[in-house]
Amino acid sequence: MSLEVAAPAAPASSLRTHRPHHAASPALPTRPGRRATAPPAFVYWLVPVGVIVAVELASRLALVPAWLLPAPSAVAVTAWSLIVSGELPQHLLVSLRRVAIGLSIGASLGLLLGFAVGLSRWMEALADLSLQMLRTIPHLALLPLVIVWFGIGEEAKIFLVALGTLFPTYINTVHGIRNVDAKLTEMAQAYGLTPRERVLQVVLPGALPGILVGLRYAFGVAWLTLVVGETIAASSGIGYLAMDARLFMRTDVILLSVVIYALLGAASDGLSRLMERRFLRWHPNYNRASKA
Repeated sequence: MSLEVAAPAAPASSLRTHRPHHAASPALPTRPGRRATAPPAFVYWLVPVGVIVAVELASRLALVPAWLLPAPSAVAVTAWSLIVSGELPQHLLVSLRRVAIGLSIGASLGLLLGFAVGLSRWMEALADLSLQMLRTIPHLALLPLVIVWFGIGEEAKIFLVALGTLFPTYINTVHGIRNVDAKLTEMAQAYGLTPRERVLQVVLPGALPGILVGLRYAFGVAWLTLVVGETIAASSGIGYLAMDARLFMRTDVILLSVVIYALLGAASDGLSRLMERRFLRWHPNYNRASKA
């Protein structure tokens, strides 16, 4: 009589872990990713051109009275007459000079203070709280005080533009410096770079995206400040041209001034984008955006 020895039962944990292994299903073919392409240039002008056409049709069909909203063709005729007389170029150059000087002063101070506070905890303790308190005060609310200080001359407009553009540049510069990867600075220090070399080769490139964002925002603040400054206390400039036209109910000149400010703002934004493409070609995100 033969005896059969039963094999020992496998433990429950072994049964749970040693399940039958099914063959892996073949991977589904993936569609090659299509590279995003930038829209044609005319797409960016569809909305502005559409608005112009709609206003022109509304004026020609007498849906909107001319004194309320003049036709774009009438505004173009007015613009040409002011260009021929030399009045429009004169006021435009005055406004451009005010923005250029004020923005240069405000952005330079913002960069210097931003680097000082971003790189030194002592400077942050000394200056940041005071700057944050000043930043919360609407700089346009200081216009009456600025007129008392400087009168209605060029100094008042330039001071307001400089004050308005200082804080966007300062905040974004500090933010850009604080966002630089600490491992990069430690690596630069380990390789023996001097503090000046670390700032120029590591901190500045890492903070440059934030700095350019601050400059782009400062462009818009500069034109906004100039609009208010020129319409309240000025004897020249695009804002003065609009306020002088208001006295004579020249809505075509007022609308022309608004269009000029819009075009100047668009040109400033385009300049800031050009600076980003020029100085951030090494950055993968900006490089991909420029090649899309």
